[in-house]
Amino acid sequence: MSTTLNRTVLAADLRGSTGLFENLGNAPATSLVTRCVAALGDVVGAWGGLVFKTLGDGLMATFASCADACGCAEHLHAQLRRLVEDDGIMSGHAPTPHLRLRVALACGEVIEQDGDFFGDAVNVAARLIEHTGDDETLVTEAVREALPAGLHGSFRSLDRLAIRGRSEPVGVCVALRQDAADLPTTHFGDLAADAPRTMWLDLAWLGRHRSFSSAQTPVLIGRDAQATCHIDLPTVSRSHARIDWHSGGFQLTDLSFNGTYVHFQGADPMGLRRGTCTLVGSGAIGLGAPTAGTRGAWLEFRVASDS
Repeated sequence: MSTTLNRTVLAADLRGSTGLFENLGNAPATSLVTRCVAALGDVVGAWGGLVFKTLGDGLMATFASCADACGCAEHLHAQLRRLVEDDGIMSGHAPTPHLRLRVALACGEVIEQDGDFFGDAVNVAARLIEHTGDDETLVTEAVREALPAGLHGSFRSLDRLAIRGRSEPVGVCVALRQDAADLPTTHFGDLAADAPRTMWLDLAWLGRHRSFSSAQTPVLIGRDAQATCHIDLPTVSRSHARIDWHSGGFQLTDLSFNGTYVHFQGADPMGLRRGTCTLVGSGAIGLGAPTAGTRGAWLEFRVASDS
């Protein structure tokens, strides 16, 4: 028997677990990942959520309240940090990569059947996780709008993203971290607070060239056919990187398995592994490998202004 419900769906995914199996071996890595996922499930339960699916290194859960789901997402990140830092579960395993968490939320009507859940909100949450960076939470606009007005400022709009398997783009917001009020830092130091009002980002790749204003972000780069900058090459992930406009600058965030490399003009390449940097001046972006020696899997960029 099936039941129709209105629920908020949370998808959580551990990053770095593949490296654990490579460095620790199957049994120790399985034990560690299982412990982490179980601890995350305890947080879900404490916030009134119901875990309906575990995915080896992740989980999916439903909540009756968007506010509870968002509160849970924040505490999931905190719980993983405690496991990694306070409990020291990574100690003695260098150079094992650190585990990171990404969380995505969607809400709407779902169908509950035999303890499992189906519906558009489930699909969107599962796909939105592909666009989410490490230590980041993405929510649909519908989730933010369902929160009390006083909480809307805790999120920054990323406009509309193309979600795999969905014909129409989805309005998406990113949850702001506690340090989000600080100006972003770059390879060259702090970005000036009085940046020009109208900024442009020129991108060139595989014989194509496009210019994006600050209002035309986010820009998705990847192998997915719906990506803004579509690059179908082996080193490129389906959703490889995302460029947002925030605090007066174009911010590049790596979302990939193989990494993103930024080569600012006149400086050594800087590797991003689920990290973020602000694009300034001009240079090149390598997808999956440093720009030097990479054939085709890179973009040239230039940041300019109307003034």
